[in-house]
Formats: sequence, structure tokens, C-alpha cells
Amino acid sequence: MSRQPVLLIVDDEKPTREGLRLALEGEFDVFLAANLKEAESVLQNEHVDVLLTDLRLGSDNGMEVLDRAIALSKPPLAVMMTAYGSVDTAVEAMRRGAWHFVTKPLNLDEVEMLLKRGLRSRLLEEENRELKQVVAEKRSLKNLIGKSPALAQTIDRIEQVSPTRATVLIEGESGTGKEVVAHTIHQLSGRPASKFVIVHCAALSAQLLESELFGHEKGAFTGAAQRRLGRFEQADGGTIFLDEIGEIDAATQVKLLRVLSERTIERVGSNTPVKVDVRVIAATNKNLRTLVEKGEFREDLFFRLNVIKIDMPPLRERGEDVILLAAAFLQEFAKENQKAVQHLSDESLRLLRGYRWPGNVRELRTVIEHGVVMCNGTEIGVDHLPQFLHMAPHIELTKSLFATKESQKGLASMDDLNLNALEQRVIQQALTRADGNRTEAAELLGISRRTLQRKLKEYGYQ
Repeated sequence: MSRQPVLLIVDDEKPTREGLRLALEGEFDVFLAANLKEAESVLQNEHVDVLLTDLRLGSDNGMEVLDRAIALSKPPLAVMMTAYGSVDTAVEAMRRGAWHFVTKPLNLDEVEMLLKRGLRSRLLEEENRELKQVVAEKRSLKNLIGKSPALAQTIDRIEQVSPTRATVLIEGESGTGKEVVAHTIHQLSGRPASKFVIVHCAALSAQLLESELFGHEKGAFTGAAQRRLGRFEQADGGTIFLDEIGEIDAATQVKLLRVLSERTIERVGSNTPVKVDVRVIAATNKNLRTLVEKGEFREDLFFRLNVIKIDMPPLRERGEDVILLAAAFLQEFAKENQKAVQHLSDESLRLLRGYRWPGNVRELRTVIEHGVVMCNGTEIGVDHLPQFLHMAPHIELTKSLFATKESQKGLASMDDLNLNALEQRVIQQALTRADGNRTEAAELLGISRRTLQRKLKEYGYQ
């Protein structure tokens, strides 16, 4: 603490107040109060670090001073003193927030040492909390693996919005990591130690979703044998994550709108509003604005949800993030399965780079887990990866195949849109680009030479 700590001494006896001031003013910036009113004035106008209050204050009670101090947003270190010391009084003072308890007559040296020790303890606690917060923030951001410009833009937005109370809407394809983003926002908020409650909206029917979100009273419907708190009440003081928000029915949309506008809920079977302090983060793999235009989602609810919008980029737009994610998943699954796997072969990396990842990060995670399980050595080769990766067209070749109007016209018939026909065209183009060199063509396709040989045999090539 760079400044001198502020000490408030509250005692109705002037000699005691003055004696304590003379003994402690060298170490503290001392304020004096003789009663509850004077103590409240100092507490309201000064940042008090330490409170030393007598239990008996004439017609006032030192416990009231203690209560006022502890109720502050940044309460001081509180020590109770009394000539009427007893175990019960000490326990009650500690229960109400006092740090320590001393009895009169006071030993001034001991009081000074006690207050200094208390301040050191408080300072260590604050530093520990700050350190834990920093570690939690770094750990949270580490869950968002990647260095691509697309992800960097998303992370910047996450860091900007997290400390606020704003409602957040996360849009992105399935498997892009929307839940990870929601949890990261919660961890970086001012309430990381509070509850983070997840509701998968698409997994519940309309009636069950309403009860799940808002709770119900006993007898509200058949089977409601007792009152049940909903997810909003469970998340009070924390964050609720509404996944696949685009799937909720019209009636639930109306009730959710009220929660966002009034911060109150009503349990099913009750007309009594219940206040909730909850931050709302919603996610969807649909375009809510399009749903609004189609009349499938309430416009007013969309505006309430869309205070801050975060777009999760698909994996195919994140470039080398595929390799960084693959390496992270490899370490995770190698440890989980007690495998000696350490890395992916160059051919495997080419294969991963070339795949379009329609299932995004979730699909990549599954692929790497498959590779780790199937690998008995230290390197994941192409043969350890799922077969569908070998059959998929390479991204760059697929782009070039559709790059010109002529090539698009060449695929005009339904026969040409057959996947086998498309694969043959891609293989032919790779061979043409490689001047017939099958090893080079396999590298262009992101597959092994053996896989290419098998494909050529299947399609009748010698």
C-alpha cells in the first residue's frame, strides 16, 4: 500500500480515543468518532482501511458500526474492542465480519502489531485474488487456440465486452466453439467465481423449456410435485448461456423478452415476479436477422439479444489454426489415453490443411482423437486418420475446379454433380497439374501416394 493506511477509531471515551490516536498516528492516517453518526460520516467520506471500534458506545452499539462498515463495497479490516469481553461476543463479532477481537485495558503495542498484521494479511489476500484472476484470464483465453486474423478479431471483441454487463449474441456454424467463447466471456467478467449455467434450448420441448428456464410452482402441471427453481434463478449473480436460441418457440420468446427488459422472471404456475441478476449470453448456428425477416423470430427479442454480436469464424477460414488446434488436441488425447504419440506426419498435416472441415473444431477434435487411438507409435500417419479425409476433395483444387465459368458449365448435369465424378475430376486435375507425377499429385491432393494408387485403380486407371 503506497499511501498511509486510514484508521477509524470509534470509542465514546475521549481519553481512549486520544490515547490510541497518539500511539498509532505515526503508522496510520487516523480519524476519530465518538458514536455511530460520526462513524458513519467518516465511512461515507473516507476510504477506511482499518476500523477499530468499541462495543459499547453510550446509547449506540459498536455492532451497528461494524455492520455499516462491512456493508461497504470495499469494507475495512474490522477489529472489535470491549471491556466486556466474552466468547459469545467475540463469536458474534466474527460472524458479522470482524477480523479480530481485543479486550480492554488495551496494550497499545499489541494493538499496533495486530493492526499491522491484519493489513499485511489483507494485502496478501488481495494480491492472491488478483493473481488468480490473471491466471484465470490467461487460462480462459488459452482455450481459444489460434493466431489467424479471423480469430484475433473475435478475441479482441471478447476482451472488449467481457468486463461489461452487456448481453452477447454469438453466431457461427455448429462446432466452431460458441460455448467456449461464452465460458471465456464469463471467466473474464467481474463474476468468474459465480455460476455459469448452460441451457441447450434445442434439446427441450416448449413446455419443458419454459419450466427449465423459469422454474415452476408445486401443482403447476401434472407431475409438478414440488416447487422447482429454474435456470435463471440458479444463475442469479452469474451468467446463463442459452445455446441454440433460434430454436425457442414464440411463447417462450415473449417471456424471455420480459426477463431481458425487466430482469424478472415468473415461475410456471405463479404470477409473482422474481428479481434475478443474470448476465445473458445466447448462441445460434442460424442467422437470427434472417429468421426475423421470415417472421420466425421476434424482432424486439432479437434487438435485446443483439446488443453485442460476436461471429465465430468457421475453421476453413482460419488457415494454420487447424495445425495449432490439432497439436493441442493431440497432446490432450495422448495424455488421456496414455499414448506415446508426439506429432503428426507431414502427409497428415497436408491432409488436415486441405480438408474443408464442415464440422469445424468439433470435427477436427474427433479426427485427432481417432488418430491418437489408432496410432501405436510416436507419429500419426495418414493411415491412422479416418478414411473420409482421404476421399474428400482438396480445398485449393476444389476452388480452382469452380474458378471459371467454363468449368462451372462442365458440371451442369446431375451426373456431373455425382461425388464420385467430382472426385475423379479433382484427381485428373491434380495429375495434369503434376505432369503425371503421382507422388506430386498425391501431395497436391493432401493424400498419400498409396491412397491415390487405390483411387486410380477404383476408377479404372492403370
